[in-house]
Amino acid sequence: MRFIADLHIHSHYSRATSPEMNIVSLTKWSQLKGTNVVGTGDFTHPRWFEELQEKLEPSDTEPGLFRLKAKYEREMKLVHGDVPERCRVPMRFMLTVEISTIYKKNGRVRKVHSCIFASSFEAVAALNTRLAAIGNIHSDGRPILGLDTRELLAITLDVSSKLRDKSVGECFFVPAHIWTPHFSVFGSQSGFDTLQECFGELTPHIFAVETGLSSDPPMNWRIAELDNRAIISNSDAHSAGKLGREANIFDTEMSYPAIINALKTNDHRAFRGTIEFYPEEGKYHMDGHRACGVCWTPDETQRANGICLKCGRPVTVGVMHRVEKLADPKRGADFCAKQKSRSGSGNIRPYHSIVPLPEMIAEVEGVGPKSKRVQAKYMDMLTRLGNEFHILLDEPLDRIESEAGILMTHAIKRMREGTIFIEPGYDGEFGVVKIFKPGEKLELVHQGSLL
Repeated sequence: MRFIADLHIHSHYSRATSPEMNIVSLTKWSQLKGTNVVGTGDFTHPRWFEELQEKLEPSDTEPGLFRLKAKYEREMKLVHGDVPERCRVPMRFMLTVEISTIYKKNGRVRKVHSCIFASSFEAVAALNTRLAAIGNIHSDGRPILGLDTRELLAITLDVSSKLRDKSVGECFFVPAHIWTPHFSVFGSQSGFDTLQECFGELTPHIFAVETGLSSDPPMNWRIAELDNRAIISNSDAHSAGKLGREANIFDTEMSYPAIINALKTNDHRAFRGTIEFYPEEGKYHMDGHRACGVCWTPDETQRANGICLKCGRPVTVGVMHRVEKLADPKRGADFCAKQKSRSGSGNIRPYHSIVPLPEMIAEVEGVGPKSKRVQAKYMDMLTRLGNEFHILLDEPLDRIESEAGILMTHAIKRMREGTIFIEPGYDGEFGVVKIFKPGEKLELVHQGSLL
C-alpha cells in the first residue's frame, strides 16, 4: 500500500518546541497533513517515554508501529471533531529520537546529529539504559552526549543484535539533516568531508541519510559516497503545523520491518520517493551573515575569502556551498538533469517540491500565515478537498478552482511546476517564497478561469 511517513520530529520536551507537540495533537495533525506514519521523536527523555507508554499501544496489524489508545481518541473527539471527514485515515507512530553528539576528533570539535528508530518499547528501554550511563538524557528531548558519533552507531548496532536474539526487533541509525552547517555529519562548521571519516569501519551500516530542509535530492546525487544509500526527507518539526513539510513516500506493507527493509535495500518499488521543501527556502541554503543582512553565493564567498565585508567576521558557509565543495567534479547541474531521467537506479527516485498550503493561502489572501483568516481557509479547503498532501500533489485543478477559487488554483499549479520565486535562506534565516508578482493577482482574477 502507498503511504507517507515523516519520521523525524520533536516532542514538547525538546527546547524551543510547541506544547502542542503531544501524542493526541500529532494524531490530529498527521491526518490533516496526510502523513500515515509519524515519528514520536525524543524517546530518550524519561517523561516523554512514560507518556508514550501511557498513550500508545502496539498495532495489531502493523508490526513495530504504534497507535493512539482508544480512550484518548474518544476524550479528544478526534475522529468526529477536529479532523474533517475527508482527512480521516488510520495513522501510526514509529518510536524515534534525534541525538546530538559533541566531541573532538582529528584535532577538531565535531557536532553531529543522528536519528535512531526503534521497533518496540523494549528496544527503547535497552538503548536508553546504555545512553543514560554515558550522559544526561533527562534535560532535553534531544540529548547532548559527549560521545563519538561512531560510538553511538556502535551502541545502536550492539543493542540491535541483542534485541534480534530476543526476537524483540531492532534499531536503525540515520545521520540527520546531513548538510546543516553547525550540527551534521557534512556540516561546514563542525562536520566531516566523508562518511568514512566519521564512522570508520562501521560506514557500511549507514544505509540511509536525511537531506535536511536546505538541500534536495539532486544536490545529494552529486556526492558519490551517497550512491546506493537511501536519501530520506523529514520535517524535523518543532510545532504541529510544520509536520510533513518534508516526508517519504512508501509503497509496501505499513510496518516497521517493511519500512526499514525498504531503506536498507534502497528498493525503488518500496521506497518510492520524497516530498521536499524547496531547498532555497531552507534557512541554511546560501552562505551569509544574518546580523549584517549578507546573503552570498559560493562564488561571492570565495571572492571575499569568507569574511563579511560589513563586520569583518566569517560568514556561515551554507549547504549549497558545502555540496559544491564535496561533490564529484564530474557531477554538475547537467549530471543531475540526466539523473532525473534515470529514475529507478541507485539513489535516483522521484521527488515532489512543495510550498506548505498555509503559506500559499497567506499570499493569496494577503495576510500572515498564522492569521485566523488563513486558518479558516485552510480548514475549509481540507473539508472540501481532503488532506494537505492530496491538495498539493494530486487534486485536479478544476476541482481546486471550483472549491477554492482562481488564485489558489494558480498558486498550486505554479508550485507543482516550480515556477515560483524564492529569496534564499541563509545563516539561520528562512527563505521567502513568492508565487505572484506585484499586482499580478488582480490581473489573474480579471482573466477569469485558469481552465
